[in-house]
Amino acid sequence: MKIIDASNMYYRDLNTMIDIETLNEKNITVKNVCGQRYIGRGLSSGVKIKVFGIAGNDMASYMNGAELEIFGNAQDALGNTMNSGKIVVHGNAGDTLGYAMRGGQIYVEGNVGYRVGIHMKEYKEMKPIIVVGGKAGDFLGEYMAGGAILVLGLNLDENEDIIGKFCATGMHGGVIYLRGKQDLYKFGKEAVKVELEDSDTSFLKKHIDVYAKGFDKDLTHIDVNSFSKYLAINKNPYSNMYCLY
Repeated sequence: MKIIDASNMYYRDLNTMIDIETLNEKNITVKNVCGQRYIGRGLSSGVKIKVFGIAGNDMASYMNGAELEIFGNAQDALGNTMNSGKIVVHGNAGDTLGYAMRGGQIYVEGNVGYRVGIHMKEYKEMKPIIVVGGKAGDFLGEYMAGGAILVLGLNLDENEDIIGKFCATGMHGGVIYLRGKQDLYKFGKEAVKVELEDSDTSFLKKHIDVYAKGFDKDLTHIDVNSFSKYLAINKNPYSNMYCLY
């Protein structure tokens, strides 16, 4: 295993070093990260990177199968346009996590910011998944076109909401699962609540279990039937805004 000390290292130099090391070494630990951007961008299957510190913007952008584990918080746009792979965050993550995400999985132990899952999409077997342990900010799943978002709402105060406002605004695909009942005023008009099916409970059990094992938590108290499920009302909500010639 290769260990890289990122202390006071310019982000381009750090990423160049990681690129060179991954040609021969597939297990890399990067210590003392402090906001360096683009770590793990475009990395392919077989590479595993552990990051200690605060991951900078656009970490794992366009990632193509690698595995990243962050021991600390992550800044904005984590997993931007990610194709495949897995990201685990032992902390919180910022805004626009999973922007235009095409595949792979992101697990965040704590909370996430605004516009998480914006423009998520799927194609055939490529179905991106975001699992959030705490709460999410405004515009969760905005313009979502595919994949799945699961918010567990763990460790929140009694007066804290699991989501902000404008959830699923512009949603035209995919699915959002939220633990507990939610106020309708928090959602965009493009989303509708539907009943859970057997396939939903299987999905929830699977990914709650992955989350619990990944963060060493006992979540046996969570009842999968306590989740609310939200889908898009239709697949082309803005068709009346465009002219056909």
